[in-house]
Amino acid sequence: MMRRRPRAVLLAGALATVGLLTVSATVPQEAAIGPQPVSATARFPAAGTRQPPVVGTGRSPVAAPDWSVALVDSTMARYTPSTIGGWSYPVGLYLYGQYLTYQRTHDARYLTYIKSYVDRFVKSDGTISQSFNSLDSMQAGRLLTILHHETGQDRYRKAAKKIHDRLTTYPRTADGGFWHADTSSRAHQLWADGVYMVNPFLVEYGKEFGDATYADDEAARQLYVYGSHLQVTSGLLKHAYDESKTASWADPQTGLAPEHWCRAVGWYAMAIVNVLDAIPAGHPRRSQLVSILRKLATGLEKYQDPATGRWFQVIDKGGRSDNWTETSCSSMFTYALSRGVQQGYLDAHYATVAQRGYEGVLARISTGSDGRTNLTDISIGTNVGDYAYYIARTRATNDFHGLGAFLIMNEQLGAHPLRTRSTPTQDEVSQP
Repeated sequence: MMRRRPRAVLLAGALATVGLLTVSATVPQEAAIGPQPVSATARFPAAGTRQPPVVGTGRSPVAAPDWSVALVDSTMARYTPSTIGGWSYPVGLYLYGQYLTYQRTHDARYLTYIKSYVDRFVKSDGTISQSFNSLDSMQAGRLLTILHHETGQDRYRKAAKKIHDRLTTYPRTADGGFWHADTSSRAHQLWADGVYMVNPFLVEYGKEFGDATYADDEAARQLYVYGSHLQVTSGLLKHAYDESKTASWADPQTGLAPEHWCRAVGWYAMAIVNVLDAIPAGHPRRSQLVSILRKLATGLEKYQDPATGRWFQVIDKGGRSDNWTETSCSSMFTYALSRGVQQGYLDAHYATVAQRGYEGVLARISTGSDGRTNLTDISIGTNVGDYAYYIARTRATNDFHGLGAFLIMNEQLGAHPLRTRSTPTQDEVSQP
């Protein structure tokens, strides 16, 4: 049995609310994970169930399914900690969502499972074999900080410090943005995905280990640098930027990728909310980040599919017949908008946008004849490409990108219906 440390709130709310595969340069940075399932049984909502909680009405349906618990129990039934996959950001994303569910339910099985997964990679003396030469490989570091907080075991601090220290020598663009990976094929490139891979870990590391001044400054700087390059007039972000303007996908004048791929923008949306939650109210970059988020929210509202409440794989081209609404990014946007309203970063009307998104995502989850949940229409891992490339990506069921994003969203909206602050924050007071 693991020892719980006596803290009432994990990382003073930062870990509780802010929402990983070392990838070679020759495969997509968002590589899909495909471990083999194992046989198990579990107790879930009845087959075919789609009835969601009634959010924000004060009414609770009789026997409404707890989709977070159902999804976690289904995933634990399909995979053991040994078969769920290697050290990777998709698995790390999912397990972070599982941790949020643990925080609410206090089901010790959920935390034990996370610890068993991480202990495959972290030795008793804190050594970890990862070289951390890509931002993707750093994302699962959040689990190290969580386990240090929950168990007090110093090996997790030592392993997390390896990521922290790697950033001191990690390559950057001229204005300080971390390259997506320390490889020739990713040199000088900023991918919107990358901000989520490292910055939530950074602010959580700083809070847990007394290094918040550096961590908050670095994370806020990264969000600003990436945003300054990737965000365009519509408020949306392009998938990537190449400072050298030599990548095959880069515009020779701007260095930008051609499309607004939805999950790339979703990673950024979650990360900027996470970092705003963590940095002090008086942080010098706070107003810059709030401005970026508000512009992004405007774009997300404009391009939300009115028929489903979800967002399209290529966000701004929903009118094309071959485009399709994607589940993981819809979960990410729903979470970010809801949390942004709750924290006073966004106008209250975005709660309605988030609610439509939530209902749209809930339409994609159901239980099968085996009693386990199925979450559909999740884009597999994706490189930077053109419209045809994104549209042709496989639409997977129960891919970890979608499972993790769903849990983060559902713990924000389903388990804890939206509550705005009773006292306006400085961000609220300064809203236009």
